[in-house]
Amino acid sequence: PDVVIELLSESTAKKDKEEKKLIYQNRLRVTEYFWYDPFEPEDLAGHRLEGGVYKSLNPDAQGRFSSEILGLVLVRWQGIYGDEQEPITWLRWATPEGQLLPTIEELAEQEKQRAEQEKQRAEQEKQRAEQEKQRAERLAAQLRSLGVDIDDSLL
Repeated sequence: PDVVIELLSESTAKKDKEEKKLIYQNRLRVTEYFWYDPFEPEDLAGHRLEGGVYKSLNPDAQGRFSSEILGLVLVRWQGIYGDEQEPITWLRWATPEGQLLPTIEELAEQEKQRAEQEKQRAEQEKQRAEQEKQRAERLAAQLRSLGVDIDDSLL
């Protein structure tokens, strides 16, 4: 892989930061390696492989880590995620301009809203067509009352 994000746990954090980092550096040659401890949200670090050795990355002014490989930034994000009931701090990818990439759940919600809007648009179009048909029938009835012969197949 070109990019790895390691989520640390209390029981394996030391091993992940030392042994796994060396495996990613020396054996797998992963270009960018990030680690994050969800239980200690300040413990976020990034490394980029340069000359066969990981160099520590510095966060930008907003505390984000840039991935040259992905052209994105890794940000700490706080909000409701998954089955959580309370806001949590988690990682999200964002564009360098700060636009968060949507999660699967957010994409599903966007698609649901788009489908609902399309359904409403179709219903409005159906109503408009029905109103137009009724208008045409009223006009035809008025013309017939005036003695004008109307071809009903045109309605």
